[in-house]
Amino acid sequence: MTASPLARTTAPRRVAFLVYDGVTLLDVAGPAEVFKEANRLGGEYELVMLSPTGESIRSNLGFGVTVDGGVSDEPAPDTYLVPGSDRFPRTRVPQDLADAARVPAAGARRVASICTGAFVLAAAGLLEGKRATTHWKATQALATRCPTCRVETDAIYVRDGSIYTSAGVTAGIDLALALLEEDHGPDLTRDVARALVVYMQRSGGQSQFSAPLQGPPPHSPALRKITDRVTADPHGDHSASELARHLNVSTRHLTRLFREEMDTTPGRYVESIRFDMARALLDQRHTATQAAALAGFPSYESMRRVFARQLGISPAAYQRRFSTARAGSG
Repeated sequence: MTASPLARTTAPRRVAFLVYDGVTLLDVAGPAEVFKEANRLGGEYELVMLSPTGESIRSNLGFGVTVDGGVSDEPAPDTYLVPGSDRFPRTRVPQDLADAARVPAAGARRVASICTGAFVLAAAGLLEGKRATTHWKATQALATRCPTCRVETDAIYVRDGSIYTSAGVTAGIDLALALLEEDHGPDLTRDVARALVVYMQRSGGQSQFSAPLQGPPPHSPALRKITDRVTADPHGDHSASELARHLNVSTRHLTRLFREEMDTTPGRYVESIRFDMARALLDQRHTATQAAALAGFPSYESMRRVFARQLGISPAAYQRRFSTARAGSG
């Protein structure tokens, strides 16, 4: 695919990647490919790899990465990208790595993290009071590690001023496309997305990729009895009045139990269990109508509303994306 190059009237924008031992290679390669493809189609970017010490590093895949220099030896970049690592949030971010994120960030026009790179930005103090996101598995850990952050659990990427954070791994490509569009507009960005065979802007949030989240069982034996009943038979009659009758308590008391222990209502809890079951049924190639009936939804329309609220996409769109990886194999 070809496109008319843009006129090169300015110096290339310098995009620096902070790499370090254990860095997730795809967090680096995905965004770098976006900017490299943009250059082919008329963009103006200079890509550099920097490490805290200026020494080459070894990625999470065991591949060595040769760097262009050390953080302290290089001029402030236009865009500073901090990829993540499998180690975070299991371990604390080393001080030298936090410093390597903080110092260039002071002079950069914008700073962005990919996946768990958000933990590096947090350790550097760059997320204080900011909206942010990270991989769906680590959003709660980020909120704990950075109590002043407002962590958005379903966002593909988040911008707060000059600080950008993105969700897991391939969301770095989404973020890089957004940065590219800021610099060069939608036309070049669309050409890059098409060349890389990715969405220019994917619909829905990252929760569509997450595993079902049912959380820990409640502490109260009475409430555990109810949750076990719903989980064992999502298709049953689980109205609040019926569940309260099963425990021989008032509906008001049952609702209070759910609020205190699970921060939800009986109706929302039942809905979440049915939603998880419907996702599993769609993954197993049941039709959307079958999934709605088997999961206990009153109708397909009621299931569709839950999918729209939870994932931002329809059941049919979810199934197209996740039921098989062989759709285009022909």
